Amino acid sequence: MTWKIEPLATPDEIDLVLEVERASFSNPWSRDMYLAELENPDVSFLFLARDQNGAVAGFCAFWRILDEIHINNLAVLPEFRRRGVASALLGRVLAEGARLAARRATLEVRRSNETALRLYARFGFAIAGVRPEYYTHPVEDALVLWRERLDETSP
Repeated sequence: MTWKIEPLATPDEIDLVLEVERASFSNPWSRDMYLAELENPDVSFLFLARDQNGAVAGFCAFWRILDEIHINNLAVLPEFRRRGVASALLGRVLAEGARLAARRATLEVRRSNETALRLYARFGFAIAGVRPEYYTHPVEDALVLWRERLDETSP
């Protein structure tokens, strides 16, 4: 299936993002957090993945900080998982980061999230450190991942 990956069009679409958040994370971001992100359009970016009918399947949010991007959240609704949504989103976000002159990318991921770790490894991310007890609900370490070159081709 081909996914349409596009920037969040309006703040009205935050409800679609929140639906994916609640289905994906034990400690989801709030509406106010996302609305605050939208107030910084030069730093904060959010992309939606839609199926051929326009239904939102997932999203990816990131910050551009100088010559880096920091991926804050990448999530896919359970019914769309293992269908290429996360790969399509991540590929688009890394390409957008390169277009914005970012040279590298970083993110945190739960140590136990083996599916995400495999995805990020396929896209050239490597473990660079650990943030002890970074996550809550449940408490868990975060692995800090980096990809050093955004100008290289992704899978």
